[in-house]
Amino acid sequence: MLIRFGYEIAVRCEAPTPMVCLMDIRPERRRDMVSPEKVVTTPEVPKRTYLDMFGNVCRRFTALPGDFSIWADGVVADSGLLDPVHSKAQEVPVQDLPDACLSFLLGSRYCETDALSQAAWDLFGHEAPGWNRVQAICDYVHGHLAFGYENARATRTAKEAYEEGVGVCRDYAHLAITFCRCMNIPARYVNGYLGDIGVPILDPMDFSAWMEVYLDGEWMTFDPRNNVPRIGRLQVARGRDAADVPLINSFGPHTLKSFRVWTYDVTGLR
Repeated sequence: MLIRFGYEIAVRCEAPTPMVCLMDIRPERRRDMVSPEKVVTTPEVPKRTYLDMFGNVCRRFTALPGDFSIWADGVVADSGLLDPVHSKAQEVPVQDLPDACLSFLLGSRYCETDALSQAAWDLFGHEAPGWNRVQAICDYVHGHLAFGYENARATRTAKEAYEEGVGVCRDYAHLAITFCRCMNIPARYVNGYLGDIGVPILDPMDFSAWMEVYLDGEWMTFDPRNNVPRIGRLQVARGRDAADVPLINSFGPHTLKSFRVWTYDVTGLR
């Protein structure tokens, strides 16, 4: 399967504004590129990339005063398969976890493990450890939160989502990640492209958030927002929570004018 993906973001700045964007496909998928990911700014400005501590591609530039846009487009080959399900995968005891996993057991900006630990054990302590327990967490979060773009709030934490019962995909991910960490299961936040391949078109195309959980020595995909295996996930960035992977880090004020994302199957059209 071939998937075309891209975005266009338009902002307005009153002065030259340094920015760092985390919207490039993760390096692991570069070998699958059919058409290289082309990135263009208008007006054109010098750009360069670097990798952050999580291996995400960060694109650095300075937006000029006035209207400014950044546009990207590419085509990637994909297996066309649904997210894998490993129903027999087991949890790894904390003492046996790789050192790199330990930070994904701790509380972070949007994932307050200290505040939700008792709730997590009350809700999921009786579940069989492993994949079953993580799926039970996703089932709970999927049913507990009411989704709606009108419910978006950039500062909402996992605890607040739990108490308010509303959110968008990042809130679903934060709450499920927090519950997993409370149960001593490493979990990390992921964002990226997720189109409507193989499912009815329900929402406008957007960047999506989900999580990866460490079971049986591997990072495995779970999506508490959709809560069903999906086709064509394109990972952009991952970290402890959304604070590590903002789409745009702006070192100065700017006004968002428009934001458009596309990702769709173009197999047979090239």
